[in-house]
Amino acid sequence: MQTRKLKTISAAAVFGGALLLFLLVTGATSASDNRNDNVAADPSISAAVCQVVYPLDETPEDGYRYMFFGNGFFINDQGYVVTAAHLLSYFRYGGEPYILVGPPEGPSRMLEAPIVAADWDHDVAVLRATPNPFQSEKKIAYLPLSVDTLVPGTSVLSASLRPPDAKDAHTSVEPLHDFSRSEVIEYQFYEEKKDAAENELVLFSQDVVPGQSGSPLVAAKTHSAVGIVVGQWLHPAVIPSGSSGGHLTVAPGAALRIHYAIALLTEHHIAWHMASESSASEPAQPPAAPPQPPAGFVPPVPLSVVGTPYPPQAMFGGEVLLDALVDSSGKLADVRVVSGDSPFLEAAMTAVHTWSFVPARKDGRAVDARIGIVFDFPQSLMPKVVSKEHKHAEPLPDSADHAAVPSFTVDPDYPSTTVAEGSVVLLARVDAQGQLTSTSVLRDLPPFTASTEAALHHWQFIPAERDGVKTDSAVIVVATFRRPAL
Repeated sequence: MQTRKLKTISAAAVFGGALLLFLLVTGATSASDNRNDNVAADPSISAAVCQVVYPLDETPEDGYRYMFFGNGFFINDQGYVVTAAHLLSYFRYGGEPYILVGPPEGPSRMLEAPIVAADWDHDVAVLRATPNPFQSEKKIAYLPLSVDTLVPGTSVLSASLRPPDAKDAHTSVEPLHDFSRSEVIEYQFYEEKKDAAENELVLFSQDVVPGQSGSPLVAAKTHSAVGIVVGQWLHPAVIPSGSSGGHLTVAPGAALRIHYAIALLTEHHIAWHMASESSASEPAQPPAAPPQPPAGFVPPVPLSVVGTPYPPQAMFGGEVLLDALVDSSGKLADVRVVSGDSPFLEAAMTAVHTWSFVPARKDGRAVDARIGIVFDFPQSLMPKVVSKEHKHAEPLPDSADHAAVPSFTVDPDYPSTTVAEGSVVLLARVDAQGQLTSTSVLRDLPPFTASTEAALHHWQFIPAERDGVKTDSAVIVVATFRRPAL
């Protein structure tokens, strides 16, 4: 899969003496200046958004004058804010950002918001407002997070704030509110520079205005954050337009999948809230652990996972088998490579190190447990030049603890009715005899999901062992498809 170029669209400022230089991206403001004309702002979303700024000076009549960097949004009532890490490059080696909070009509209150966690490779950061504004502000809110993959055409919302005059911004002046409704177009992987981590983006049918980076992309149905706006996608996309069957070419907006924020929050033990599936009006609840049985073992449950792009340099298909330890906090603490070669192995390892889980439970308490992970990259060349069937040796035969992994696999077929590409993610349950007992879909990608499930039922597994005893286990299967090449 070939990665595309992205322009980050922020109002990050460089300040030196009396010089204030704003780094804006040209050609990104055409359709967004009147976006409020047809779409009414949703206060439940806008109330969770805040500006990321830095104070310059203060006057009695105008309050603080500030540098404007972009946006962030609250993810719980403890004052934690998620934003795009590239907004904070000014503070990476010193200094602290601030945020503006307060009622939409102003004036805004400036609070310190030091960086408590940052993943610069995946462009996500977490701030914490000090003091916690939820103890005093009545008109702010937080957004739940959604790990769902939205199918193309799903309605999404975006909300952001910006000063009317970015070169002379004051806390006494009411900010402009940008609120719009658009649709998911597709998902794409983005590599900022060679050999850097590849991030999965949600592309949506909207122009992104300067300063909107760091704001949330929200699922219209659940009012939950599914992404963090990071810029404008430079490669045009074609989407259906109207009932006549026509098409429209657009330069989509791009949002980093919220998965990367969840990985960072989980790593630093910061609470977040899961979206309510039934209604946007119901309050979000924190992610719940599976029911605790009085006795027995429950394998780890994937909480947030992403796929991986098909390595563009790969001539033929490949497979990667991993035996991973999920510790009692839900993080991958140890990943053993059972089999897999370059370039597929590097792609798989990059993906799994951002995954998070609900940990395994034994007799009702969280415990360490191993889980099998399979990345399958079916050959996309036509005609096939390698076998679809693969045999694998037994993993670590002398180990008393290992995950269930396949001993025999069959590649899923590429459906002849499509030219799409992307990843399907399944969760398979394997019993102590090595039999596949059930499958569930973690990431659906029609028509590849049916093809992957059909192939999975022909696989054979070596059962997991725990303390030398064969046991039930789980296996995550990621099948990544590439468009066929003649």
